[in-house]
Amino acid sequence: MPSISPVNPETGRERLRTYAPFLVLLAILALNALVTPNFIQTGTARNMLLQSFPIIIMSLGMAMVIATGGIDISVGSIMAIASIVFAKLALDLGMGIVAAAVAALAISALFGAVNGLLVGYFAFQPIVVTLVTMMIGRGAAAVINDGKIVTFYDSNLVDFGLYQVLGVIPIHIFIIVIAVVVVFLLVRETVFGIYLQAVGDNLRAARLVGVDTFRIILSVYVACACLAGFAAIFETARLASADAINLGKLVEMDCIAAVAVGGTPMRGGEVRILSTLAGALTMQAITTMVNMNDIPYAYSLVIKSVIIIVALTVQKEK
Repeated sequence: MPSISPVNPETGRERLRTYAPFLVLLAILALNALVTPNFIQTGTARNMLLQSFPIIIMSLGMAMVIATGGIDISVGSIMAIASIVFAKLALDLGMGIVAAAVAALAISALFGAVNGLLVGYFAFQPIVVTLVTMMIGRGAAAVINDGKIVTFYDSNLVDFGLYQVLGVIPIHIFIIVIAVVVVFLLVRETVFGIYLQAVGDNLRAARLVGVDTFRIILSVYVACACLAGFAAIFETARLASADAINLGKLVEMDCIAAVAVGGTPMRGGEVRILSTLAGALTMQAITTMVNMNDIPYAYSLVIKSVIIIVALTVQKEK
């Protein structure tokens, strides 16, 4: 009589972790289709992707940071200061879009380098370090323009923000695809990706086998900050305004939630890029459902919190 192989509980748990982010996304989309008026329309899908742009782009950087066992809550503030620098240089000083964008990315990289230096070299707690840079970034952004909103509805920056590739695909969606592919290949197919996960799995062991752990940690924090700055540039151009007080406010929470829902362990040691994309879209789908049904925004926070708790429960080891 043939023997029946027992089901491996670890295999079942791993499968659940692999497919759960996509199942949650499908569930939220299905719920939207049922309760949200006009949700099943091309325009709604397009707007949802455009609005999810900053969350998706910054979640990619957040996933790499969390994979090292760290966290970065300064990305929203970095987004704000990059936006103000970009708008002020392009409008007030008459710099070209490219030059202003480079300057915005440079200031973003500086914040990321400070985070990486303090976490990777001085071994400070990531949550404390990025809390400090979060306050500095938001404060500096407000000081630069005295807390006022920069608007430029009649500027060529608007054309840049509304540009469509081949006259059909919004540039934001095109960039999402490129960014996801690049980061996915970086963490899956390169030595850097192997070292990245080794650092998060066991920092001391990685250092003992010759991994330059400081360089890896510095790199991921700089990359995370630059992605925040990159998102800020395109979001500023799309909205035709730079708001130091509100731009990027609480976006770090959505980014962290996207990574958690995506299945990247909060303890580090592993990174899941495609699942993070699903997590980011889930966060935006929840926001869209709340907004389009005139539900108070606070309810979206409750829903997201429940989903995060479930995601962390799935991640939990025995």
